Amino acid sequence: MGLLDKLRRRRPGTVRDADGEDEKHLRTWAGAHRGVEAFVEPRTTVTGTTMLLVAADGEWTRRRVPGPDGARKLARSLKIPVYDVQLVGYPQRMRDHDARQKILRERDRRRDLDR
Repeated sequence: MGLLDKLRRRRPGTVRDADGEDEKHLRTWAGAHRGVEAFVEPRTTVTGTTMLLVAADGEWTRRRVPGPDGARKLARSLKIPVYDVQLVGYPQRMRDHDARQKILRERDRRRDLDR
């Protein structure tokens, strides 16, 4: 791939497609966490279809997938439940996890300022 090809791919308004690294990350992450569920997020003007994986403790990760059918196929291969986020929304445990992480980051920031 030449330099011009790289520049064209990164042009504003260009949606990056899912690739093997995205799937590899999702598979690795799901294997390292327990109680994982998948949530398919629709394509937008700035990103393609994404899959959000949420563990039992609320920790989460998100990567692009090759469309809703590709997301369901990946979830089946991982043997995890898959949901359409537009129908069921985001799980409360994910929001709770983010709130806890925010508190911990703020606590660490204050501790660093006190030193």
